[in-house]
Amino acid sequence: MSVYAEFVPPPECPVFEPSWEDFSDPLGFINKIRPIAEKTGICKIRPPEDWQPPFACDVRNFRFTPRVQRLNELEALTRVKLNFLDQIAKFWELQGSKLRLPHVERKILDLYVLSKVVAAEGGFVTVCKEKRWSKVAARMGFPGGKNTGSLLRSHFERILYPYELFQTGASLTGIHRLYEEVGDGEERDEGPEGGIEEEEGDDREEGRESPCDRGQNKDHTLPERRSRRLKSAEQDRKELKNLQIFGSSPKMVGLEIVPADDGFNKKQRHLKAQAFAIKMRQRKETLEVNFIDLYMCLDVPKGDWRCPKCVAEECSKPREAFGFEQAVREYSLQSFGEMADHFKSDYFNMPVHMVPTELVEKEFWRLVSSIEEDVIVEYGADISSKDVGSGFPVRDGKRRLLSEEEEYANSGWNLNNMPVLEQSVLTHINADISGMKVPWLYVGMCFSSFCWHIEDHWSYSINFLHWGEPKTWYGVPAQAAEQLEAVMKKVAPELFDSQPDLLHQLVTIMNPNVLMEHGVPVYRTNQCAGEFVVTFPRAYHSGFNQGYNFAEAVNFCTADWLPMGRQCVAHYRRLHRYCVFSHEELLCKMAADPESLDVELAAAVFREMGEMTEEEIRLRQAVQQMGVLSSEQEVFELVPDDERQCQKCKTTCFLSALTCSCSPERLVCLHHVNDLCDCPLASKCLRYRYALDEFPSMLHGVKSRAQSYDTWAKRVTEALAADHKNKKDLIELKVMLEDAEDRKYPENNLFRHLKEMVKEAETCSSVAQLLLSHCSAGLHSIEPAYSLRRQRPESSRVRSKLTVEELKAFVEQLFRLPCVISHARQVKELLENVEDFHERAQAALADETPDSSKLQALLDLGGGLDVELAELPRLKQELQQARWLDEVRLTLAEPQRVTLELMKRLIDSGVGLAPHHAVEKAMAELQEILTVSERWEDKARTCLQARPRHSMATLESIVLEAKNIPAYLPNVLALREALQKAKEWTAKVEAIQNGSNYAYLEQLESLLARGRSIPVRLDPLPQVESQVASARSWRERTARTFLKKNSTYTLLQVLSPARTSGFMGTVRASAREPRSCWRRRGAWR
Repeated sequence: MSVYAEFVPPPECPVFEPSWEDFSDPLGFINKIRPIAEKTGICKIRPPEDWQPPFACDVRNFRFTPRVQRLNELEALTRVKLNFLDQIAKFWELQGSKLRLPHVERKILDLYVLSKVVAAEGGFVTVCKEKRWSKVAARMGFPGGKNTGSLLRSHFERILYPYELFQTGASLTGIHRLYEEVGDGEERDEGPEGGIEEEEGDDREEGRESPCDRGQNKDHTLPERRSRRLKSAEQDRKELKNLQIFGSSPKMVGLEIVPADDGFNKKQRHLKAQAFAIKMRQRKETLEVNFIDLYMCLDVPKGDWRCPKCVAEECSKPREAFGFEQAVREYSLQSFGEMADHFKSDYFNMPVHMVPTELVEKEFWRLVSSIEEDVIVEYGADISSKDVGSGFPVRDGKRRLLSEEEEYANSGWNLNNMPVLEQSVLTHINADISGMKVPWLYVGMCFSSFCWHIEDHWSYSINFLHWGEPKTWYGVPAQAAEQLEAVMKKVAPELFDSQPDLLHQLVTIMNPNVLMEHGVPVYRTNQCAGEFVVTFPRAYHSGFNQGYNFAEAVNFCTADWLPMGRQCVAHYRRLHRYCVFSHEELLCKMAADPESLDVELAAAVFREMGEMTEEEIRLRQAVQQMGVLSSEQEVFELVPDDERQCQKCKTTCFLSALTCSCSPERLVCLHHVNDLCDCPLASKCLRYRYALDEFPSMLHGVKSRAQSYDTWAKRVTEALAADHKNKKDLIELKVMLEDAEDRKYPENNLFRHLKEMVKEAETCSSVAQLLLSHCSAGLHSIEPAYSLRRQRPESSRVRSKLTVEELKAFVEQLFRLPCVISHARQVKELLENVEDFHERAQAALADETPDSSKLQALLDLGGGLDVELAELPRLKQELQQARWLDEVRLTLAEPQRVTLELMKRLIDSGVGLAPHHAVEKAMAELQEILTVSERWEDKARTCLQARPRHSMATLESIVLEAKNIPAYLPNVLALREALQKAKEWTAKVEAIQNGSNYAYLEQLESLLARGRSIPVRLDPLPQVESQVASARSWRERTARTFLKKNSTYTLLQVLSPARTSGFMGTVRASAREPRSCWRRRGAWR
């Protein structure tokens, strides 16, 4: 037998995040993901981030009474164990003894597992004979070598074996004798290990004390359990008054015990249960002996004795069906939230938001598997939104919606709208079915759970968590539903023996790990606030809440559900379970108005109607062959559902039923005609809703509606599969799509494929037009496209171009489309031009010396193609190189323009160019010229600034050598000019000195000044300087000799001869003589 192990989470279910486009069609999106999600039974859907519906409930006036859940009674195997212990305890109590749970290896012994293991090994006698107790201990998980087997034998022999003998019909006297032989001393020895304690009599007789009153027992007695449905006087008690917590800590509750002494009762701590939903109960059942039978006994045994007949009758009483109790207290959302948060934080001893979901999950499955810890929580489940209002905004006329609520009130994801969407089958049911068409609300707390179940009529369900802590889900796909049922019946057969439809009561849970061990596929998810969880038809699901939260759920049915719904009715028929609505009535109602049906739904209705009609014809023919001749037509939909249920299988009748004159109010479906009554067939009457000849017309209506879709689907299929020669025009595909939208054809794969093709074709057509328009503008532009792009700011170039590969792919896409695009041929021509450009560009790039005119023409052509060409960057580089080379060539062709600054600028701009051998060659030539020029410039500058100055011969050699440099050298030119001036000066000096006349002093002074400014060594310059100095010296001496101080006469006037007319007249006359006469008189050599 397996024992509890640490919980291992199942794999995660799929999670979908629809786009806004997908999200706009709820049922269409669910149908789209169905092939994936139905394989796991459940899936999670995260709406787009901006989709956040406001919480619309009236929080102040929201009131509800939750249900009480005792966790370990939810789990199937744990409930079986507790029921087993109840039976054992009742048996020994009827024997006048009280059962105490023994301990083995410091743990309470699992008597149920012990019983099952011993039975599997052949029974008590066989195990004893073959000495298999060590094997029994090993199978129960106890370590070997500690004499555990002997201890298990002792406990089995004392506690379980008498019960087994009793069940086989053995005498109870023998059982009493067994313990009388043991004696009180041996009983006390057994006390510390647990066992059976004899009672000294009825506690209620003559004031005797029970073992609980004596206060001598320190061991744990069996937890006495209260029935889930309290009766009579027990219902009048205040529920919370009797709820207690036992153990050392309220956070991890210990073993629930019923103490055997008042002393222990005085030590136990009582906590107010109003603040907590975790409660532990002391449950006690007493039995009064049938004193009539005691009186009939001839010899009343000694001690506390029970009549064997009473014991047998009491032990054989069937247990009441398990169900949830309703709590006594009514909560508001605030008070329930305070209680839930207080409970969780106190249980885990940390703030609620810090408790990991993994820890809560493991602790939940540990608690439901424990018979020692009796944890009770409360769950506000199945609260009808019709009574308290929905969490979504609704148009109910009670209040005016805000503008931000309008969107969510109309949304298909609003759970009030989803069941009645056009594609939903439930929209054709007029009644407001609570839970199916009208959403239910769920207010959860930590550990509150919902048990394994499938939805009514195997429908879809969708759950939205409005706010709060996560809700943990487990799901099993529909194909494993029967496997799950078989496993649960195998693991806990005792529960299903008394309640065959246990799984339909939503009161039983089983650890997913147990299911997975038996091969059942289980998936899980954590539903957070703002997320949807969808369960698929016949997908079992269960789960629990991580903490305080608020959820809303509803059912819906789509066309693909119809076959599953029909199977569900047949399944209900076998289980004799009531239907929520008549499946046959729903089909006929839809068939009566085919034009209102979605086409896909009409096709599904047609198929289902065909099968339903065939079965109905077969059943009616069988009834007629039996001899039932009387028949009447009856409008069953006017009869309340509870008045037209089959007496045998509880199915709601609609198409037909059989009644009898002996009891006209009773009827049966045609599957159970033999279970109506024993009256002769002549007294029975077949009641039918439609005559057999009415079915063909109903079928024809839905068939016509469905066939219109089939015709459209055929045309679309042919159009999408047409070859190149038979392709339709894009306009024709648009007409088909508009036709589908107008007729509301199903948005299935074919519809979506057509829509995608039309969208793709329209996009391709737009791209082709845009591409060709830009190409045309580029080709006819006055300014070259490359130049425009170069001058345009980078920020203005926002439109990206197609690459050549993308253009090729685009052309392939155009010709691969299932329709004809008018611009496809021009786009192909554009591709051909691009390929031609590629070839020409490659040839231009292969030239040894780039040609700027050719490159510019290619760039203009490439820019006009409006395609991202890989060659354009290289062409741009080579154009820059070609232009630089052209500039270098033009510059060097006119050496007088080649300045050092110009060469440096050319070199600097050449450095920024991409590497090219022609550029590198030109750069080397420029660098060489620049280097030589700078050297001669430095040399010429040195000569011009030299002290002493160089000779004319030296300078002339320098100028002669620099003459061949193809550059403008200002210093060399200055040196050449200085040399020329020096030659001219020397020639003039020689002309003066070799002339017949003496030079004037002023001439020599002028020559001297000019000679000194020439940066050349002039050999005659010292002689001129000497002559000028001598002349200046003579003039100064003569002036000192002949001129008086402050004289008004010049030296020449004084030295010139005077006239005879008188001194004064002579002087005046001399003063007026021409200057030339002075020069002749003053000439000297």
